Amino acid sequence: MFKSSKAQKSLASALLQFCSSALLCLFIVSPLLAFTDSDVVSYQKEIESKPVGERIALWAERFVGTPYDPDPLGEYVTKKAIAADDRVDCMYLSFRSVELALSRTPEEAVRIALDKRFISKGALENGAVLNYEDRFQYGEDMLDSGKWGKEITGDVGSLSYVTGGRGREKVAIVSKDELINKVSDKKRLPLKSGDFVFFVKTPEKRVNDEIVGHIGIIKIEGETPYLIHAGGRKKKGGEVRKVLLYDYIRSMPFAGVKVSRFLTP
Repeated sequence: MFKSSKAQKSLASALLQFCSSALLCLFIVSPLLAFTDSDVVSYQKEIESKPVGERIALWAERFVGTPYDPDPLGEYVTKKAIAADDRVDCMYLSFRSVELALSRTPEEAVRIALDKRFISKGALENGAVLNYEDRFQYGEDMLDSGKWGKEITGDVGSLSYVTGGRGREKVAIVSKDELINKVSDKKRLPLKSGDFVFFVKTPEKRVNDEIVGHIGIIKIEGETPYLIHAGGRKKKGGEVRKVLLYDYIRSMPFAGVKVSRFLTP
């Protein structure tokens, strides 16, 4: 009886240790799936002295590991919400990173969202967005609006042109081949943290007349550029990833890129 009791205690102790370790690991590796207002205020204060581009990149990095939003409209649109940080797509990641980076409080982030997310201006009533039908749904419209920084595509590399759409006859891009050649020649791309990369589709791969097929945010560490992007597909899943930009460029299914940069505040 004594031996059996001792063995049971040992087994119970081992199980308790295992479960504790498993929970600790889960806590450490699981991404923060949503930010409370106190989280936002704390991090905004921590990074407020950094340049705007670095703040954008740092906020984007906070979403790494967050599940991809499978909702075809976007969960934030379906819920008529400003903050829907549990699941994100590439457009929401872009929206949210800029709003949080340009603001000093969660309330100010909402005011910025009502400008940056919309072709004209967003309307809010009792916490619900009333006019998401007026939101940006195409990356090229974001870029052309002037609300999403200064376009610097021509500073990144030699320009080539692809067929446009929706009123655009052609679109200037830095082609995939040009980017790969620059990397192969060990030429550093003139990018900075917080730059937005708009990945342009070839005409034959477009589904709804979209020119831009994906958006990512640059983060520079040392001299190494990383791409933070919501990698996934609607109705299938994925997550926000931070990958070496050069690796992504080599394997990307896009014709090339357009790039913008926030210069102020």
